[in-house]
Amino acid sequence: MNKQNKGYHLEKVQKELQFSGSFYARKGNEILQGSNGFRNYAEKINNQLNTRFSIASGSKLFTSIAICKLVETGEISFTSRLKDCLDMDFPHVNDQVTIHHLLTHTSGFPDYFDEDTIDDYEALWHSRPMYRIRSPKDFLPLFQHEPMQATVNSSFQYNNSGYILLGLIVEQIATCSFSTYIEEQIFHKAGMKKSGYFELDRLPENTALGYIEEPVGTWKTNIYSLPAKGGPDGGAYVTAEDMVLCWQALTDYQLLSKEMTQLFLKPREVVSAEQNIYYGYCGYMELDDQNEIVKYIQMGYDPGVNFRAVHYPTTKASVVVCSNTSEGAYELLKEIENMLT
Repeated sequence: MNKQNKGYHLEKVQKELQFSGSFYARKGNEILQGSNGFRNYAEKINNQLNTRFSIASGSKLFTSIAICKLVETGEISFTSRLKDCLDMDFPHVNDQVTIHHLLTHTSGFPDYFDEDTIDDYEALWHSRPMYRIRSPKDFLPLFQHEPMQATVNSSFQYNNSGYILLGLIVEQIATCSFSTYIEEQIFHKAGMKKSGYFELDRLPENTALGYIEEPVGTWKTNIYSLPAKGGPDGGAYVTAEDMVLCWQALTDYQLLSKEMTQLFLKPREVVSAEQNIYYGYCGYMELDDQNEIVKYIQMGYDPGVNFRAVHYPTTKASVVVCSNTSEGAYELLKEIENMLT
């Protein structure tokens, strides 16, 4: 299938999926890109290639890179204990929790959004004013005084609170806001000119509103379903192309040294033995039967947000799909993957 036919096919797939968002894929000199749907439903303003989308937990990649940068400077280590890194009181937390545990979701720390017991992120804000959640410290009342959820160094258990703590460590060491550090030390260096941590009530131009489908078939925006500003566990805004630039900068050693990048990309925790899915400081990855990395996997989901991305280390192919609704990104990603690989 030539590039023109691929383009026609992907336009058809987007229509069939009723996909709302944009995608960008690159393998060598081949680029596939496109967009569909509206970034503003009421005004019928189309999504475009340069539209910015929230990527929810896809942002954890940036938090991990930031921590690795601070390890490189010697200000912390992966074995540094949480209690030695933050001037804050966590009365019920095990003293042996380390940076490594937080990065790999093995800390047993109380998670403010435990997906095993809560299935609706929007429900968190029914009794809490989401408009006051604008910095990492604002999340603390959700979990600071809760008991441990599991033992330290237990099996992988996805944990958002751990990444809030990592962001607080970044702020304490860097003496600036978490979002400022990420924007200056990662986005600017990777050439991600359109990316940032934006507030829902102060969104810049070309930014998609997130939409949630209601039971009766109508749509509402997600402005009351998410924190007013994303934090270390998720909520950055990017363009699809910017995320490809991030992976390019990372694997070209523009963000971390070669040695640190290799540590960053290394598999560490088993997530699913049956599917050969592992987790490392960089996030999820799929291994083959010879324990070689097939691809790195990013995903993010919030009400009105759906983000999927993969990077293949052997071919350096990257595929990024951003959506401002809750469905469709994964299905479109698989279609593009099949074309490129």
